[in-house]
Amino acid sequence: MQRYEVVAIVIANLNDEDITTLIERSQKIITDRKGVIAKIDKWGKRHLAYEIKKQKDGYYFLIDFAGNGAIVAEIERNYKIDDRILKFMTVKKEGATTPEGIEQEIAAAEAKRTQAKVESEAASEGKTIHQTEKVSGEARPSFKKTYNKEEISTKGE
Repeated sequence: MQRYEVVAIVIANLNDEDITTLIERSQKIITDRKGVIAKIDKWGKRHLAYEIKKQKDGYYFLIDFAGNGAIVAEIERNYKIDDRILKFMTVKKEGATTPEGIEQEIAAAEAKRTQAKVESEAASEGKTIHQTEKVSGEARPSFKKTYNKEEISTKGE
């Protein structure tokens, strides 16, 4: 098994039900062929850099999955047939290829997102977060210099 990402652009004036149907069809292709879906992101409607099939806007979505080449070939075959899909691109990427590995990867990303959120909230309140480093069995705090907004604005003066 390999890890893949498929990014597709569909016609922007489709309703949400049609877009969801397209994504569900791709999910069904992956799961029927024993692939594992890591994530599905709907990026939304965006303005295209250039016209594609006389369309100036498109709706983007991404499917990250693990599977074999037959799954990729089938998804691409379906996307080529469907007139609602303007463009698509499949990329092979590094990462976990087992269901357990993908779940661990998702949990690690969620923990990282939660940590970043806590740090940004603390920084906006003006608090300093001290992390503890373990060096040769003993815990030592690491200190970071934090600046208040007033300190930053007066530094350049």
